[in-house]
Amino acid sequence: MGDRNEELCVALAAVRAASRICRAVQAGRVDPNTIEKQDRSPVTVADFASQAIVCRRLEQALPNDPVVGEENADALRADGREAARRAVVEHVSAEIGSGTDERRVLDWIDRGGADALANRYWTVDPIDGTKGFLRGDQYAVALALIEDGEVVLGALGCPNLPDPGGGRGGLFAACAGDGARSYALWDEDDVSGSPVSVQQVASPSEARFCESVESGHSNQSESAEIARLLGIKSEPFRIDSQCKYAAVARGDASIYLRMPTRKDYREKIWDHAAGKIIVESAGGTVTDANGRPLDFRRGRSLEDNRGIVATAGPIHDAVVEAAQRVRGAA
Repeated sequence: MGDRNEELCVALAAVRAASRICRAVQAGRVDPNTIEKQDRSPVTVADFASQAIVCRRLEQALPNDPVVGEENADALRADGREAARRAVVEHVSAEIGSGTDERRVLDWIDRGGADALANRYWTVDPIDGTKGFLRGDQYAVALALIEDGEVVLGALGCPNLPDPGGGRGGLFAACAGDGARSYALWDEDDVSGSPVSVQQVASPSEARFCESVESGHSNQSESAEIARLLGIKSEPFRIDSQCKYAAVARGDASIYLRMPTRKDYREKIWDHAAGKIIVESAGGTVTDANGRPLDFRRGRSLEDNRGIVATAGPIHDAVVEAAQRVRGAA
């Protein structure tokens, strides 16, 4: 990994720590501590504890690096959230192996409030796929490093994703210029990992595509029409979160479609940065639904992009063409 090795090790350790916290919270039945954000998406104690531990790890190892995170601690500071605050502090303390105070934990969470227009910054989604997390299904901890608008490193922890040995949990990472690798999520000693690559398919009709479980996250009727145009017969592989990127990177599926559900919607950078570089490093291709590269130079949202198409590579142009035929070039 060349000069990215230190950063990669920090990212792997941070994602592993956050994944352990998420697993512990999920095992303790998180529902009573769920908070509703203003956009009514569910946020859990695990979201906050996960972001706190990632930001703490980055602060210790790379104190000058800003962090752009999905969460801030305002909801935890609100009246009536004392139980949730205590739970977050308890889980963070359990992970670091010593007690810490509420103020420090909230400050770690708020360290994710940096400017997304800096020349270099990390972006973290502490739980991507919160609804999947609440159902006990798929979710991911996503961390990526962006320099001059380009994703140069990504790490993706998928605690519930089946592994080849019959267990659960996968960790995927990639650095620009190197291949993607899969690591044991729960084994800190696995620092070398194993290469992963996209599945080679001769034509789009042989592909299997994956999309969001939640119909509100992607226009599934458009996805179905795209599949029909491509001659795909297999049922869609529906899983939550950036686990879809992991599925494409390791060959569980060959196409990931995320079609816009409304004209004004813009994807968030933390929802795609880590997955993008992992799929591309595994030999795949990632663009928006119009075939444009994802542009991480516009702040916290992908302002110039509409939808997401991630594929095994050779079939990408055909998939984008089908997407444009269905929805019309924007």
